[in-house]
Amino acid sequence: MRAQFVLSEIGVGLRRNLTMTFAVVVSVALSLALFGGSLLMSDQVNTMKGYWYDKVNVSIFLCNKSDAESDPNCAKGAVTDDQKKQIKSDLDKMNVVQAVTYESQDQAYKHYKEQFGDSPLASSLTPDQMQESYRIKLKDPQKYQVIATAFNGRDGVQSVQDQKGILDNLFKLLNGMNWAARAVMALMLVVALMLIVNTVRVSAFSRRRETGIMRLVGASGFYIQAPFIMEAAVAGLIGGTLACGFLLIARYFLIDHGLALADQLTLINFIGWDAVLTKLPLILATSLLMPALAAFFALRKYLKV
Repeated sequence: MRAQFVLSEIGVGLRRNLTMTFAVVVSVALSLALFGGSLLMSDQVNTMKGYWYDKVNVSIFLCNKSDAESDPNCAKGAVTDDQKKQIKSDLDKMNVVQAVTYESQDQAYKHYKEQFGDSPLASSLTPDQMQESYRIKLKDPQKYQVIATAFNGRDGVQSVQDQKGILDNLFKLLNGMNWAARAVMALMLVVALMLIVNTVRVSAFSRRRETGIMRLVGASGFYIQAPFIMEAAVAGLIGGTLACGFLLIARYFLIDHGLALADQLTLINFIGWDAVLTKLPLILATSLLMPALAAFFALRKYLKV
């Protein structure tokens, strides 16, 4: 009988404050969708880091004849065969190095033509203007400085470049976008909490006569509060369910179908369905507990039970 009464009161409360309940559902849905999206964005960035950092190389570019005339690092002339052998020998002895690949001037010219063949500059370049290089695969991409310290400024070396630095700029941009989404999410959560508190208070005020009678006949504080708390929890759970739906639809249409980013951006290793599905229980739990706790603390002061 008591359970039936509580459930009936929940239905009455939700219908009585339909507009505010709708606002709570929408704000909770949007805020938790942003919350889940920010978590998935973090997973995506970490997945991309693991994928790309494992593929980046450190490049040691060697001086050519053109560099000897214009670059201070190559003031002693183009790299000699002995210098190249010494650089290769030193690289092979380093524990941080996993593999070393040599690229000749002809190979560098071929790769440049493949990538930038349409550039106006490509027609004026010749193989002897390209730089020989050693492409080093590191066991740990974070150990770039070991290579830079050992070879920067050495005779025959024009520069040491780390591809990881280029990726770091991309990941900084993605992380910045992620933090912006989290800021909007926090704002939406504050709005949702304010709406929940106001909805509960309006509902309690509209039923003050019933709660007064219940208090007089000796009903416990929890029994009086339960319908209001559960109203907020149900509205939040509906919003959380919608947020889960938004994330599933976004993953389906953005990555697998619709825009089909997985097919168009084959160089990006996108997160899988498992990453999305593991976030759904957290979103549902948050959507249930957050409104319930907000309603509980609001009612303690308002109803004074």
